[in-house]
Amino acid sequence: MNTTTSRGALLAALACVLVGGSFTANSLLGDYPYAGGQFLRYGLAFLLLVPLAGPGAATRLRALGPGHWVRLALLAAVGMVGFNLAVLAAERTAEPAVPGVLVGCAPVVVAVVVPLLEGRRPQHLVLYGALFVAVGAFTVQGWGRTDGAGIAFSVCALAGEVGFAVLAVPVLRPLGPRLLSAVVCGVAAAESALAGVLADGAGWLRRPDAVEAGALLWQAVVVTVVGFVCWYMGMQRIGAERATLFSGLIPVAAVGTAPLVGTGSYGLAQAAGSALVFAGVALGSGASLPFARGRRPATGPQVVVERSLEKL
Repeated sequence: MNTTTSRGALLAALACVLVGGSFTANSLLGDYPYAGGQFLRYGLAFLLLVPLAGPGAATRLRALGPGHWVRLALLAAVGMVGFNLAVLAAERTAEPAVPGVLVGCAPVVVAVVVPLLEGRRPQHLVLYGALFVAVGAFTVQGWGRTDGAGIAFSVCALAGEVGFAVLAVPVLRPLGPRLLSAVVCGVAAAESALAGVLADGAGWLRRPDAVEAGALLWQAVVVTVVGFVCWYMGMQRIGAERATLFSGLIPVAAVGTAPLVGTGSYGLAQAAGSALVFAGVALGSGASLPFARGRRPATGPQVVVERSLEKL
């Protein structure tokens, strides 16, 4: 792995670990209005990200066409607001492991969908690594009680996780990671407010108590501002296919931190599943092939893209 790829892998890994470690914060918001919490989270993140957007942000936004704005609206609606809503709805009739297992299949879907959209064949190593990650995520979490509605909403959560990566691909280059994160947070805040008013009326937003405020602050600053920027910086360097491999670290981080707060345990199944996830990430990202450094330089569309990114 070259320097660009290594940094991209570390950034994507950090982003997913932050998301996985945030599940404790999610559990503290069970009584807070869903749309109101999303509005506060993404609204605060937007205010924090705007100063970080960099010079020329307004010019880059004006250069976007209507299709780009539609994609940004879908990215926020499907990959952010919709994803969180689907997980919440799934957990009403299903144990948390059920949406977790299906979301763990996102690397497999992205490994197939992204190449097809770009008119090329899936990369075998990435696809094999994605399968390892999916099996590892299942092993870590197991399977829980559910019904038809739980499975349906879990599939919607999977679609949201895939959309968060796939829908961002065409807008990541013109906007860059920081401006893209700021824009989608602003759009998601507006969509959350609209959904809250339509669904809950005047009760869609209330003042959070101290515990809820701390959880929302953690989600906004650490998970959203730091996590989103790291995620898109990583995706910019290694591509959506390989970056999504690291989403397998989300359940690993969640199950690894649960014992620290007394909400879970870490046993043999979790250790075996974690090992499978790490093996899949290493295989799909190329980290398991250090001997390739001594070989003849590779060529092909993927290498051309990576070298182009290094020049940015």
